[in-house]
Amino acid sequence: MELGEKIGLDHFTPIRPLGFGDTGSVHLVELKNTGELYAMKAMDKSVMLNRNKVHRACIEREIISLLDHPFLPTLYASFQTPTHVCLITDFFPGGELFALLDKQPMKIFKEETARFYAAEVVVGLEYLHCLGIIYRDLKPENLLLQKDGHIVLSDFDLSFLTSCKPHVLKHPLPTKRRRSRTQPLPTFVAEPTTQSNSFVGTEEYIAPEIIAGTGHSSAIDWWALGILMYEMLYGRTPFRGKNRQKTFANILHKDLTFPSSIPVSLAARKLINALLHKDPTNRLGSNSGANEIKKHPFFQGINWPLIRCQKPPLLDVPLQFIGRERDPKDKDVEWEDELLPSLEVY
Repeated sequence: MELGEKIGLDHFTPIRPLGFGDTGSVHLVELKNTGELYAMKAMDKSVMLNRNKVHRACIEREIISLLDHPFLPTLYASFQTPTHVCLITDFFPGGELFALLDKQPMKIFKEETARFYAAEVVVGLEYLHCLGIIYRDLKPENLLLQKDGHIVLSDFDLSFLTSCKPHVLKHPLPTKRRRSRTQPLPTFVAEPTTQSNSFVGTEEYIAPEIIAGTGHSSAIDWWALGILMYEMLYGRTPFRGKNRQKTFANILHKDLTFPSSIPVSLAARKLINALLHKDPTNRLGSNSGANEIKKHPFFQGINWPLIRCQKPPLLDVPLQFIGRERDPKDKDVEWEDELLPSLEVY
């Protein structure tokens, strides 16, 4: 590959499929003659047109191009073929958190493990909100695992890109009667405030305000964090019904309960309860963002500035990596003729 050469499909060798979605598929690919592996998301143009998803694909590409964070993917290249739009991003060999959770005893994580993953999600969401991005699709299937065991938030086709005005809250000084040797530190707040009325999300993770159609903002991501924590600790989501309608009714009206058969700390239950407040204005995180959540007793002991350097906790069933070897169930992987022309990067 020559310097300045435009990247296209013919620069990559297909290795194996990684997954399939609404508008296309994700493949493990190798940049030819380098041994470097990447993930390629190939979105079918005709499907996007038929399902009115072209705008969503453009937003997803724009969002990923903005990201520069250890818990978020990097966009290395994007190009078109006559039939597909392709995004080249990092390949994360640990696969989905959902698959890892599913392999654990009782399909749950120990509290220390759940704390580690939840903390990294908080940091990832904090960064997204600071950029004016409301994630809107937090779930174990969209959390991928890096080789070192840290997580990455992926899949931004439902995300909402708006504006955010980060600001610093200065706390009043203690009165003379209650003098303190240390002044309270200012709080950095960066939460998008724009409301959206789109009906988006994954059924069991959707926040009440989305179902009610009253408009939603970044507080829906903190609701989804509460559902994620519940699922990691209890092995299921809290409001699942026998069908979609019943699930939505439960989300709107059913009280949150915790199974007594699984021992979970009071701090964890209190945090989940605060995140799953049905009124978004009273939900933890809705007023001063991630700072409120970071200060919760459940996260005591987390070194937030150095979380990237923290060693992931040991799992009952260890993380298994996706390799170059093809799964016997995988179909033969070859670029279709109409995919092959290398078109200009857009």
